[in-house]
Amino acid sequence: MNDLKDFGVIPVDISTLRVFFSTYQSPKDKIAMLEKDGEIIRLKNGLYVLSAKTAKQPLSQELIANHLYNPSYISFESALSHYGIIPERVYTTKSAVMKRSKKYTTPLGNFEYIQTDENYFSIGVRDEIVNNQYAYLIASPEKALCDLVVATKRIRLQSISALKTFLEEDMRCDLSQIKNIDIEIINQCAQVSPKKRNELNLLYKLLRDECF
Repeated sequence: MNDLKDFGVIPVDISTLRVFFSTYQSPKDKIAMLEKDGEIIRLKNGLYVLSAKTAKQPLSQELIANHLYNPSYISFESALSHYGIIPERVYTTKSAVMKRSKKYTTPLGNFEYIQTDENYFSIGVRDEIVNNQYAYLIASPEKALCDLVVATKRIRLQSISALKTFLEEDMRCDLSQIKNIDIEIINQCAQVSPKKRNELNLLYKLLRDECF
C-alpha cells in the first residue's frame, strides 16, 4: 500500500493527490481532512506539500519556491545568503522568473518572484542536490550578484568604487566568500542583458580584480 510520506518534501499537485486517494469514496474530502489535521499544507490553490511531521524531515523553502511558480530559480539575497555572501538570514525567499513578477504568502513563509529577460534567465543556474533526495535550481554566486544589480531599481553606478560601496555597504555582501569564481558568467550576463549593462561590466571588472 502506498504511504503518504513517500512524497517526501516535494510539493504535489491536487490531481496527483486525487489519484493517490482514488480508492476513497471522496478523494476531495480526504485531502481536505488531511489539510485540516495538518498532515498536508496548501501552498496555493491546487498545490500542497506534506508537513515536516508527516514527511519526517525538514521542508525546503528553496524546493517549495521552485514549484510554487515555475520555471524559476533561487537568486538575489536568498542565494547570496545560502552561499554565506550575505551574513543575515533572509526571511523572504526570492527567485527569478521569465514570467511576470509575483508574490505568495503561504503558511510556510513569503515567496517573491522577480521577472528577468528570457535570454538572460538560464545563464549561471545550477542544480543544488540535497542528501541525494531532491534538487532545486539556484543561481551561482556570480549570477545572484548580477540579478541583484539588474533588479535593484533607482541605482545608476558609474564606477567600480560606487558598485563596491553598493554591494558591501548597502547590501552587506562579503565578496571574499565567493570561491572558485566563474567570471565568464558575469560577462555572458552583461552581453545579453538590455538593462544595467554598464553596471554588469563594472561587476565583471570588480570581481576580476578582487578574486584573481
